[in-house]
Parts: sequence; structure tokens; C-alpha cells
Amino acid sequence: MKPLSCDTFVALPPSTVGQRIIFGKNSDRPCDEVQEVCTYIDIDQVPHTHAVVLSKPAWLWGAEMGANEHGVCIGNEAVWGRESADGEEALLGMDLVRLGLERADTAEKAVDVITELLQKYGQGGSCLEDETGFTYHNSFLISDRKEAWLLETSANYWAAERVESGYRNISNQYGITTKIDKEHPEMRDYARSKGWWNGKTPFNFATVYSYLTTARIEASGSRYCEGKMLLEKNNGSITAETMITILRDKDSGINMEGMFMSTGSMVSVVPTDPALPAVHYFTATPDPERSVFKPFIFMDGTGQIKETCSPNYGADDPVKKKPRFQSKPDRKHKLFVKHELVSAIIESNKERGQKITKSMRGLEKNKIDQMETIVSAGITEPDHLVNLFSNCVQEEMALYEKS
Repeated sequence: MKPLSCDTFVALPPSTVGQRIIFGKNSDRPCDEVQEVCTYIDIDQVPHTHAVVLSKPAWLWGAEMGANEHGVCIGNEAVWGRESADGEEALLGMDLVRLGLERADTAEKAVDVITELLQKYGQGGSCLEDETGFTYHNSFLISDRKEAWLLETSANYWAAERVESGYRNISNQYGITTKIDKEHPEMRDYARSKGWWNGKTPFNFATVYSYLTTARIEASGSRYCEGKMLLEKNNGSITAETMITILRDKDSGINMEGMFMSTGSMVSVVPTDPALPAVHYFTATPDPERSVFKPFIFMDGTGQIKETCSPNYGADDPVKKKPRFQSKPDRKHKLFVKHELVSAIIESNKERGQKITKSMRGLEKNKIDQMETIVSAGITEPDHLVNLFSNCVQEEMALYEKS
């Protein structure tokens, strides 16, 4: 398969407005796949795990993107290079996203968590809910309240780069060159043993571990360049709304359409001041252009988000049985069902569709304005925020009912 997948962005001061880090990602997946937004508080894997909010394909445990209670945000990208991505089931990149969020309270610690798990368990397995055998290695963009890290992998080998200011975006190609701040201890020796690096020229991770030709990554290269230009265009004035606009951009291919499409989107606003709350916006529906970005804040007492959680099939789920993927159950959650109907109206009736879209944008703008006050001044009425995301989902569904 061609490298059709996601785009992930991060902007740090001074490229942002205020002392904030803005994180954003489109999750580009098969067009018939349902993505759910869910919270997890207690997971019995290690003595202590952090509360997380995830946007994830409904059929698997891992996540495409998410955040934890400490302001750590992670998104992953599919990457292909010299090393084969085919192999037995192991940890998916999406599993590593979730594990990194659950076990790390800083971006750098998330790099350590992911690479330690990668070394111990490896990465592999099908990333689609069918027998296609769509496999890949992973890169990760990870941010917290002070910095970001780019982590790129090739099988069990990896390199990581610290980003302390400005902006960075990644697509489905290696982007770490000669600035390497952490690395697998045997990464260079392995490359030299394979004849990919002579041991004399400066070591460039992207050059050494990428394909010999660039034809394979042309599509992702175009999206990467377009995304970088959009960030540069807004350099110094990047806000949550800026990032949302970038994720909605269809001309660039960042908002993907077709058999692979943007099935879920996330934007996070993380103040550098730890006394101020981070706000994480999720769509939980496909096509950010036709979706509402809804806010979530970690609060004591926040429960599971039922409206965007898909049906649970337990032990009868086809992905848990071997051989896997013999059938696909209906995984549509409540919001997805209503959004699907409204999307069809927007597609088929221009005038009616414009009115619906205007109402959706009005709801979104109202929420962003409310969150701006909280991100700037702090939380004064915590009880009102416990069910913030669920309440916004209810408002969105009520809007659809009227339409």
C-alpha cells in the first residue's frame, strides 16, 4: 500500500500566541473505520498509571493520539524504510502511544517508555481490521508543557530529537537528520553492518534508514511540505483555531478524502504554566471540515464518555479470536451515527448543508471562547467541567436533531 496516513503538528513559543504549546493531529484511517474518544483512569499494568484521554480506532486497545493528565500529548505516524515492517504480532505503534501516555509524565520520559517497550517486545502486526496485512513502523511526535520530542523507529532501532521552540510537523517519512539527542546504542553499528552508512560521513538518520528512492514517499512528502508552509504562514500567531484550520485543509491533502480519510482529529492547548489547565479538543467523527472540535479537561470525577464509546463485544469480538478479522461488527457510537446522517445532508443539499455547518461552527466557536478564559485565568467552577466533553457532545447531537 502507498504510505497514506496521518499528519501531526506541534507549535511552541514563540510561534504560538501566549506561553502555550499547541498540538494537533488528523488520524487518517480507512473511511469505514469508527474512531472513538474515551477516557481511562486505572489500568493494571504497572503500579501507577496516569489518567488519559484517547482518540482510537474502536477495534483496538491502542490509540492514534491522546493526552494525559500531565499535559503530555502523543500522536504517531506510519513510516516505511529499508527495514521490513512485516513480521509476527507485537506492539503496534498505537499501543505504544497509549502506553507512553499512561506511564510518562513528561515528553522525554514518554520517549524512554516507548523505546524500552520497543526493545523488549518489538513492533508489528496488522494495523487494519481486516486481512490486508497493512504493516508499518512508527514515528511519534510527543509534547508536554515545556518541549516536544520527535521519535522515529525502524524495527527495534530508533533516534529521537528534542524540539525546544518553534514548530514541527511530521508525515509518513523520516525527518530526523543529523540532530540526534537520543538513540538506540547499536543503531549506527547496525547501519554500518548493512552497508547503509560508511561510518565516516556525518550520520543522517533519515538518509540512512529511508528507502533508496523517494518514489515511495512522494504523497507524504507533499503533505509534509504543505503542512510546514501552513505553520510558517502563521508563525508567531498560532492558536487552537489556527491548528484546527490546518487540520481542515483539503487542498493540501492534510484533511484526507477517499478510501483513506481523516476519521478523527485532535487539537490540544497546553499552557507552559502548570497552574493552568490544558484543554484537549476532539472530533470523534470523520472529516474535521464537517465536525465539531469539542473540549475536554482532566477533572476529578470525570467518567467514561458513553456517547463516543463504541459497542463492546467482549470475548466475542472478532479481533480477539484467531484467526482474526473474519468479520466486522457494527462499531458505530451514538455521535457517529447522528453525524453520518448529517454529513449525508451536507453532501447532498448545499443550502441546508451551509446552515448546518454554520450552526456547527457557532457551537465550536462558543466552546473555544469559553475555554480561552479557563486556559488564561484558571478554573473557577470545577463542577461545571466534570462532564465538559459529554455535555458538548449532547449539544452537538441536539443540533443535529434540529437539522
